Order: sequence, then structure tokens, then C-alpha cells
Amino acid sequence: MHIRGIVTAVLPDAITREIDIDAPPEVVWGIVTEARHLAGWFSDEAEIDLRPGGEMLLTWHGHGAYRARVETVEPPVTFAFRWVLRDGREPAPGGSTLVVMTLTPTNSGTHLRVVESGFSDLSWPEHERAGYASQNASGWVRELDELRAYAERVASSPHAS
Repeated sequence: MHIRGIVTAVLPDAITREIDIDAPPEVVWGIVTEARHLAGWFSDEAEIDLRPGGEMLLTWHGHGAYRARVETVEPPVTFAFRWVLRDGREPAPGGSTLVVMTLTPTNSGTHLRVVESGFSDLSWPEHERAGYASQNASGWVRELDELRAYAERVASSPHAS
């Protein structure tokens, strides 16, 4: 008799990434909330209506454009948005994840904590949810490393804002 085993990946509900940035919270706040800065480290192009309920459009050349809805704007501490996944203009139940960025001042700059949650609530097949979570986990590592380098360049420029 032959017994086949089934291996399932553990699907995280949230991805958390924390970094320290050698720039003050006011500078980092602008970098994570202003279109001109988002296009410098996160996407290739960005549009953002920075208010709860405002729309975001992030475009990566060769990868596509993605919509999001701004959820929380509490300068310079908390910024949150919800990705609009799949088709549609509005985040729908079972079709979006929430990204929360929290900035905390430190002696040398800013501690940034990013949490993207809601993967287990996505109404997709499990393998697609797991693949999306894995892709975003590695993406946040890369993007936040780019944010750190970008923020430190901005903070050291004579026209930091």
C-alpha cells in the first residue's frame, strides 16, 4: 500500500518588517506619503490623494499599475492603505490586504514598522494566497531597503523635505 502525503504551506495572515532609518520622522513621513517620493523608492510612478478614503495609483513599468485606498493619515506617525487586488476600483471583502506604516522617533532617526495583513482572508485558492504573501514578504524586504537608502539621501541633501 502506498500512502501519499500532502504538504501545505502555512499561510501567514501578516507580514511584518521593521527598519531603522537615519532620517527624522518628518522626513520619512514625506517619503512614505508623497507621490514624488513614492516614485523614488517604491514604484516608478505614483499618485496619491492623502486623506482617508483617498485613492492611490502605483505604477511599476513592466509590472503594471495597482490601485489602493488610503485608510489612515496621522502625521508623522501612522499611514495605512488597502491594496485593491484583482479587478475593481474599491477594496472588496476577501479581496484586499491592509498595509500599516508606523513611524517612531529614535535617537538617530526613525524606526519604521510595516505590517501588511489580511492574506488569510483573501478569497483566492490557498496556493495563490500563499504565493502572494511570499511575493510581498520578499518585496517588502527589497522595497524598505530602497526606502532606507532613499531617505538617507533625502535627509542629507541641502533641500531635505
